[in-house]
Amino acid sequence: MKRFLAPLLAVLLAATAWAEGNLSLPTGTSLKVKLENQLSTTTSKLGDPFSGRVMEAVQLDGKTVIPVGTTVQGRVTKVTDTRRLYGKPTIAIFPENIVLPDGKQYTLNAALVDTSVRNGTDVNEEGQVKGKGYDGKDLTEIGVGTGGGMLIGGLAGGGKGLLIGGAIGATATVAHWLSKTKSATLPAGTELWLELSRPLEMSEATAGQ
Repeated sequence: MKRFLAPLLAVLLAATAWAEGNLSLPTGTSLKVKLENQLSTTTSKLGDPFSGRVMEAVQLDGKTVIPVGTTVQGRVTKVTDTRRLYGKPTIAIFPENIVLPDGKQYTLNAALVDTSVRNGTDVNEEGQVKGKGYDGKDLTEIGVGTGGGMLIGGLAGGGKGLLIGGAIGATATVAHWLSKTKSATLPAGTELWLELSRPLEMSEATAGQ
C-alpha cells in the first residue's frame, strides 16, 4: 500500500504547487483603489499615466491574492473639454496592470464602475467619468446678461444703442460663462471601484517585470 501512497502524495503536492502558482481571478471581481494622482479634463491629456493603491485585499478560496498596497497602473484614454454649450466634460481611464508588493506584475483588464466623487459627477456604462457640465442656470445667466446689455444700450442711445448694447452684453456674458470652466475631476485620494472585464491570470508564466 505504501508504494502506491508515495506516488499519489507526490501528485497531490505537485497539483497544490501548480494551483498556488497559477491563480485566476474571475471576470467581475471587484478592486477598491485609492487614486494617487489627480485626473481632470482641464489638465489631463490623452495617454497621461495614473496610479492607485489597492485599499482592500482580494481573496480567492480564502487566500489573499491581491494584498492591500498593490499598485494599479493605467493611462487616460479620453478627455473631452467643457467649453461648449451642450455636453458634459468627460474623462476615461484604462487600468493596464497591477504590481504586487513583491514586484511581480500582471496584465489587468478592468473597467471603472464608480468613484467616491459626487457633486454631479458620475460614471456611465462605458466607464467614463462625466462631470456636471452647464445647465439651465448658465443659459439663464447668458440670457439675462444679454437682455441687460440691450436694455442699457436702448436707454442710452435709442434703437441703435439697443443693438449695440445687446452685442456688448452678449459678448461680455458669454466670455464670463466660458471662464466658468466646469470639469470632471478625480482628485488624488479619490476611491475608485474597478471590476475585472476579463479573468486576471496570475501565474509565473504571465508575470512581468
